[in-house]
Amino acid sequence: MIRERVASFGSWKSPITADIIVKQSIRLREIVLDGEDTYWIEGRPSEGGRNVIVRMSPDGKRNDLISSSFNARTRVHEYGGGSFTVKDRVLYFSNFEDQRLYRKLPGKNPEPITPKGDLRYADGVIDDRRKRLICVREDHRSEVSEPVNTLVSISFDGENEGKVLVSGNDFYSSPRQSPDGKHLTWLTWNHPNMPWDGTELWLGEVRKDGSIGNHKKVAGGIIESIFQPEWSPDGTLYFISDQSGYWNLYRLRDGESEHIVEMDAEFGVPQWGFGLSTYGFISKYQVICTYSEEGIWHLAMLDLKKERLESVEVPYSDITFLKVGDGRVVFRGGSPTELTSIVRLDIEPRQIEVLKRSSEVSIDSGYLSIPEEVGFPTEDGLKAHGFYYTPRNKDYISPDGELPPLIVISHGGPTSSTSSTLSLSIQYWTSRGFAVFDVNYGGSTGYGRAYRGRLKGRWGVVDVEDCVNGARYLIESGKVDKDRLIIRGGSAGGYTTLSALTIQSLFRAGASYYGVSDLEALARETHKFESRYLDGLIGPYPEEREIYRERSPINFTERLSSPVIFFQGLEDKVVSPSQAELMVDALRKKGIPVAYITFAHEQHGFRCAENIKRSLEAELYFYSRVFGFELADKVEPVEIENL
Repeated sequence: MIRERVASFGSWKSPITADIIVKQSIRLREIVLDGEDTYWIEGRPSEGGRNVIVRMSPDGKRNDLISSSFNARTRVHEYGGGSFTVKDRVLYFSNFEDQRLYRKLPGKNPEPITPKGDLRYADGVIDDRRKRLICVREDHRSEVSEPVNTLVSISFDGENEGKVLVSGNDFYSSPRQSPDGKHLTWLTWNHPNMPWDGTELWLGEVRKDGSIGNHKKVAGGIIESIFQPEWSPDGTLYFISDQSGYWNLYRLRDGESEHIVEMDAEFGVPQWGFGLSTYGFISKYQVICTYSEEGIWHLAMLDLKKERLESVEVPYSDITFLKVGDGRVVFRGGSPTELTSIVRLDIEPRQIEVLKRSSEVSIDSGYLSIPEEVGFPTEDGLKAHGFYYTPRNKDYISPDGELPPLIVISHGGPTSSTSSTLSLSIQYWTSRGFAVFDVNYGGSTGYGRAYRGRLKGRWGVVDVEDCVNGARYLIESGKVDKDRLIIRGGSAGGYTTLSALTIQSLFRAGASYYGVSDLEALARETHKFESRYLDGLIGPYPEEREIYRERSPINFTERLSSPVIFFQGLEDKVVSPSQAELMVDALRKKGIPVAYITFAHEQHGFRCAENIKRSLEAELYFYSRVFGFELADKVEPVEIENL
């Protein structure tokens, strides 16, 4: 019998290494069904983050459909999604390097169907009757105005930039053609709204020449968010709306929105990317769907005749990219004990098969920390949420009386959420002796529109308060060391991290991944999709310039007293590298320990294996120096100024 070793938190040796996380892991997303074939995208850090379209045939064989010279990723809205579609094994996809659309016939090399130029395409659907693709186009050719978004049709033959079908608004998504090909529906919205604030659902007739006529708004508005319009097999238009306070399922009946099942649960998600899906039709009377309650996702069958929802038991608590077809349901699923996988569920008989795991690595359960959903009190008598992970490593115990350091994670977005799905990046920390609190602060999705609305005009306040109050709750519960508190986050989470370190003295160290430090610079420099996002989170700019200044950490570096490490991609178009550099320079001049690590070819979010590995190990090294504990493994040192 092997006895546990006594060692301080943070210094435990773990089998969950950075190499395992990046070299044996892939990112799974964007599922498409075509007949009996199943397609998905694999983001492979080992190939520089390249996105590869994979097909699985009915016999279980998998093969890559694009060669190493292609990367299936669109930059529409910068966040992309909806980068490919398939019909009768003919593949259409957006290539990252040139942003052109390509068509690939079986056994042939991909051929471009759009010309060279600063045009981007996403969210395509195939109009087989007219031999064309209908999709969103984002036109960047003007040097004096923001990009122009439209719905266009692209002919299968030759190269053409697209014929405009619908235009005039700032944004479009989700073009969907009726089963008989006679109608097209789509979503649209305008500045300053984001799609989770308010969108409109439009319906138009497809004329003989392929143009769209008699179009009209049928649902939605500036304070109602519509998500995922879909046609049932009998030609009824369904969609998800949050008019009840939660994203619930509706249909269009005699020109009016009809609420199908009213629940205090979220059947939709924020449209940060294209191609998202939470429900689909088994038949004209049956829908299979997924919904979230208190941050946990469930699968269910909806009988449209009886308007009754029946739970479908599956071992997954995070279910996304759900697609239905050919007697099966395919989705990306994960749970606290299962890494994300592409999962197939046969309808009759109900059988589950894992088609592809994001990692084939096998981790002994003795090294895995299972999250606990925690609701905790926060400002104004309200409750906030998060997932708490205790340190876990079967080989170690801590010295008597020692409490673990706590890492508070602030997710990005900020209109997004974290989940309880097994994350090796979180287990990297817990298996070394850190406690982790992954916070769904006010403004997060998954808890209804009111919870989402807590951040309206209060970004940099509510999110910070909730992260601070979450840490205090764990301190008062006797679970963590009050003198070794860390906050970390990426993008918007990086902003919350820097704001918390500026406003509060609770946290003793921080890590900012491509985080915002100057809200004014963000308002001036960011891309079109988010260019008016801050109107709702802060206030209109420049009218509310003083609020922007008051909530920008860069303006209050004199309040900082805690060490910070910064990570930044130098090709980031969402948060400029100058945001990190200004902060680093201020900390450097003040004499506070600071480290700054840049990656030349990374954008907003790191995709290359070597860079993900470097950032994880560098962050661990940084904490070991700040808090004075020995590392179990040798990692590449980090230059820390002022230490």
